[in-house]
Amino acid sequence: MYTQAMLGSHPDVAGRADATLIRCIEECFGCAQACTACADACLGEDMVGELARCIRLDLDCADICLATGKVASRRTGSSDAVLVSMLDTCAAICLLCAEECEMHARQHEHCRICAEACRRCESACRDVLRAMRQRLQ
Repeated sequence: MYTQAMLGSHPDVAGRADATLIRCIEECFGCAQACTACADACLGEDMVGELARCIRLDLDCADICLATGKVASRRTGSSDAVLVSMLDTCAAICLLCAEECEMHARQHEHCRICAEACRRCESACRDVLRAMRQRLQ
C-alpha cells in the first residue's frame, strides 16, 4: 500500500507519519476487502440462508472499515473527535463480524480468513484509540 508514502509526504504531517495510524488505515482497507469477498463467497454457498447474518455483518463491516480508513487518511484539518467516533464504531463492528464469522469458520475457509482480518482491524483501531487518548490527556 501507499499509506506510509502518502502520509509521510503530507504537508500537515511533515514527514512524521504515525506507524500506529498507518497500520490501522491499512488494516481497515484490508478488512473491507476481506469482508466484501466473504459476503460474496457466503452468497455462493448452498446454505446461504444460514449465512444471512454473516452476510449482513460482512457488508456493514466492509462499509464501516472503508469509511474509517478514508477518514483516517485525511490529515488536513482532521477532527480528532470524529476519528475517535469512527474508530470506536469500526472496532465494534469488527468484533461483531469476527464473532459471527468464527461460528462458520470450520465449514467455510472464507469465514475463517474474514474473522482474522476483522480481529486485526479491531486491534489496530483500538491501538490508535489508546494512542489518541494518551495524547489528549
